[in-house]
Amino acid sequence: MDEKFDKLNFIEEFVQQDIKRLKRVKTRFPPEPNGYLHIGHAKALCIDFGVAARFNGTCNLRFDDTNPTKEDTEYVEAIKKDIHWLGYDWEELHFGSDYFDKCFELAVLLIKKGKAYVCDLDKDAMREYRGTLTTPGKNSPYRDRSAEENLDLFYRMKNGEFPEGSRTLRAKIDMSSPNINLRDPAIYRIIHANHHQTGDKWCIYPMYDFAHPIQDAIEGVTHSLCSLEYEAHRPLYDWVVEQCEFENKPRQIEFARLNMTNTIMSKRYLRRLVEEGFVSGWDDPRMPTLCAMRRRGYTPEAIRDFLERAGVSKADSVVDTAMLEHCVREHLGSTAPRMMAVLEPLKLIITNWEEGRFENIELENMPGDETFGTRTIRFGRELFIEREDFMEEPPKKYFRLKPGGEVRLKGAYIIKCEEVVHDEAGNVVEVICTYDPNTKSGMCERKVKGTLHWLPVSDAVPAEFRLYEPMILDTEGETDDFTERFNRDSLIIKRGYVEKALAAASPKERFQFMRIGYFAADTDHTAKAPVFNRTVSLKDSFKL
Repeated sequence: MDEKFDKLNFIEEFVQQDIKRLKRVKTRFPPEPNGYLHIGHAKALCIDFGVAARFNGTCNLRFDDTNPTKEDTEYVEAIKKDIHWLGYDWEELHFGSDYFDKCFELAVLLIKKGKAYVCDLDKDAMREYRGTLTTPGKNSPYRDRSAEENLDLFYRMKNGEFPEGSRTLRAKIDMSSPNINLRDPAIYRIIHANHHQTGDKWCIYPMYDFAHPIQDAIEGVTHSLCSLEYEAHRPLYDWVVEQCEFENKPRQIEFARLNMTNTIMSKRYLRRLVEEGFVSGWDDPRMPTLCAMRRRGYTPEAIRDFLERAGVSKADSVVDTAMLEHCVREHLGSTAPRMMAVLEPLKLIITNWEEGRFENIELENMPGDETFGTRTIRFGRELFIEREDFMEEPPKKYFRLKPGGEVRLKGAYIIKCEEVVHDEAGNVVEVICTYDPNTKSGMCERKVKGTLHWLPVSDAVPAEFRLYEPMILDTEGETDDFTERFNRDSLIIKRGYVEKALAAASPKERFQFMRIGYFAADTDHTAKAPVFNRTVSLKDSFKL
């Protein structure tokens, strides 16, 4: 076997079987522009584009815009941006609405062939007539209308003579079929709404199950890859292609959707979180949307790596979110420069350091990689350290700063705690230290077990830090309202300090704050008011 195909997932195995009879593999990614793409859509996106690339084929982007009441050009542009951000590009760009004329023409063909009819049943009656999974449906009283009457009614539907919900065009298949999707499904409905592409040209719109196979067949798609819930729709997909008399017959293949711990993928539920104010918007860094992950500091490389590791299968499963965070750490570990920040500052004063004196300390931006260069920080008498790096009554094997204890300050000197200053409430407000001038980093063999990061008080820039935890709690048992699982502590804001150079960071620029975690400058970030989002902590709980 060609080395390129030494490891194939089940979709690729099907495609490889078809290669001999095909001139070229062609797929499509068909998002509905009624919201922002999330990590679940990214799985489908990577499969569609990835399969095409693996077989030297092409992938189209086609917006499924058959429901004008929910769609908007805002989402169209956002989806394009997300696809490019993930590193993919399409061969052809289409809209489902590009094919509305052809869909109407083919609906007329089905009516003339006796394969479609106009039905006057309302939604509730249609559901009652359809039957259940265990009982067959019964024919609509309008099923035997003549082709002439159906054509007249269908054209009148098109011309706007009837109100919404009063009539549908249904495929005439088999009301006793064990597959409920073949029990005369609706293929056109009336919607009096302005469409973002076609304006007021249409007041009838094709249903997805009718429009999608037509669009695939017209575009020359060879493999229509979709999530597992469409498996039961495949016979209808094939029926439409066959009855509409297409020579090109795409092969539909289904795969399991992506499910992740502490994550909601339902676009309807995500919309509620936005509209009801649980989050600040679709790009709130707690959301699973790609725009939110981008704002939080996730990289496209890490997301693609995660999806590759999660794999492609037919069986539903739940992937640990820790795997995604692991992939993010792995990529940022070699790409994010090291900087220093103090989230909860505690002032440290070195009494044997001369007031007004500063010494330049040179630090590597990426230890072990000279291409990242170095930077200089001024070391002086007054410094900030993390409050959690000092403890008055420490436990055994505590190697950070304590009364009488010594630590090294990163890149600088060994210091010793001589005294502790408290406020009236007994809280520690200052730590008084001395330094050993013979212990400068790189010029001293004396070792201590603890090394702390720090910032000079004179140069430290105030900054806001936004720390994120899982947005959805994995609680025991089911709740009627998913919002009951919303983690009210999923956003924690801290105000501390950063290195002076970090004020000039560009939005979305990523860093590792030493000993704290990976952070990215937020879209709210400015030089006068720096804001950083924690992308992931340094601690990795994922086990390979």
